[in-house]
Amino acid sequence: MLRIDDIRLAPGEDEALLARRAAAALRLPVSALGQLRVVRRSVDARKGVFLVYSVQVKVRSEDKVLKQCRNRHVSKAVRPSYAPPGGPYRGVCRPVIVGAGPAGLFCALALSRAGARPVLLERGAPVEQRREDVAFFWKTGLLSPASNVQFGEGGAGTFSDGKLSTGTHDPRHRWLLEQLVQHGAPPEILIDAKPHVGTDKLFFVLQSLRAELLSLGCDIRYGQRLQDLHIENGRIAGAQVLSCHDETIETDTIVLAIGHSARDTFEMLYRRGVPMEPKPFAVGVRIEHRQADIDLAQYKQYAGHPALPPTSYKLSCHTKGGRGVFSFCVCPGGQVVAAASEQGRLVTNGMSPWARDGENINGGFLVGVGPEDFPDAHPLAGVAFQRTLEEAAYRAGGGNFTAPAQRVADFLAHRPSTGPGRVLPSYRPGVRWTDLHTCLPSFLTEALEEALPILGRSVPGYDSPDAVLTAVESRSSSPVRILRSPETCQSPVRGLYPCGEGAGWAGGILSAAADGLRCAEKILEVQAP
Repeated sequence: MLRIDDIRLAPGEDEALLARRAAAALRLPVSALGQLRVVRRSVDARKGVFLVYSVQVKVRSEDKVLKQCRNRHVSKAVRPSYAPPGGPYRGVCRPVIVGAGPAGLFCALALSRAGARPVLLERGAPVEQRREDVAFFWKTGLLSPASNVQFGEGGAGTFSDGKLSTGTHDPRHRWLLEQLVQHGAPPEILIDAKPHVGTDKLFFVLQSLRAELLSLGCDIRYGQRLQDLHIENGRIAGAQVLSCHDETIETDTIVLAIGHSARDTFEMLYRRGVPMEPKPFAVGVRIEHRQADIDLAQYKQYAGHPALPPTSYKLSCHTKGGRGVFSFCVCPGGQVVAAASEQGRLVTNGMSPWARDGENINGGFLVGVGPEDFPDAHPLAGVAFQRTLEEAAYRAGGGNFTAPAQRVADFLAHRPSTGPGRVLPSYRPGVRWTDLHTCLPSFLTEALEEALPILGRSVPGYDSPDAVLTAVESRSSSPVRILRSPETCQSPVRGLYPCGEGAGWAGGILSAAADGLRCAEKILEVQAP
């Protein structure tokens, strides 16, 4: 198979033209082409608007064709190869996996397929109950601390855009996407340059994954939280679990796929002497625009064309003082959501359905922070920093998880907003119009103010006066890194595997799932004869 990249179609042009343009790139007649398959699809709106394709095609005498066409966009097709870890599992104890987010689920899947019959602990609820709990919270402001946007089957990514893009190149990624499709994700994720599933589709994918895990003997326990570690001679000897009663599970292997919001678990690990360190992350607000306005800014005369997806953006800049400011987790056609997991502390995030057909687009508008910004050098100082921001946002919103919000024009003028303009905020339970300078530290507001016109030059309208800022986004990634060996993925406490985004070793759904696979591979290596 040969691969041809950078085949361009204007919006509305028939995909049947792909064969003709592939043949032209190869300097062959269309009749000389065998099977043609689209392997990648993206949108390029930098100079004009084009749908850009990569295809693979069968031809005779590949080497001869490759030599004669002399085209830098033509190469031999290479399929990413990843062999998932095999079995049989030879351990004496069942491994315990803490957390049923992407890292925990795919670690459990790999170990279950190898015959390990792991125990999967999740403090939150199964996704069916979790969806009801979250909807109730958004309607009433009554929070369930154990079943919310952060905790429950699927992890924090369940109530997001379901993005599966990542800046890292890992052979596990293609395999992971294929598994998601087998469990009901849209097949388009295998070819889209920026794949996403959407929270509505993830709901069904998670149920299908659960069914396979159960069929393989995985013991999934909801409403159960890791209370303590049993450590003997520097090694894991058991997991103390809190549910309706305390229970100790004898095991020599614990995977910590705990997510970035498991603050009580971080505190327990610190008390137990598990080595960890504070980690840089980012904080800020959600910024919300009308989707049609951003489509028009980027697609111009093609805005609203049915062949084009709702547009997104990826923006970044540095302030004069050296602060990095950037967009994060952009949700086309989505809504800003209440993502708190603790009483009296307000958190926002973004979410989109598969169709991305909502009125607004929102994204994190964040500023990088690091240990130098935290109150002290304690390993959990980043958690304390987050909590301070979340408590201030809760007070500014007036309680009951109403979020403080402000129009961009008012934010730049340092005056309280009294209501919306053209952009109606989507956050539920609702917003309180105010001045965000009262709840955000000055270094943060100054960086956001400086960045708004800069980013507005990249995407016209980004700094629109009526765009809505909603505070606070504080959970962009984990504030902690739980140390582990790069060779074994184990903590200095042997048998303990810090894993995924919460442990500081991944960022986003796909990279967290890949890290779950990586830890499963290392566990099976240890158990090999």
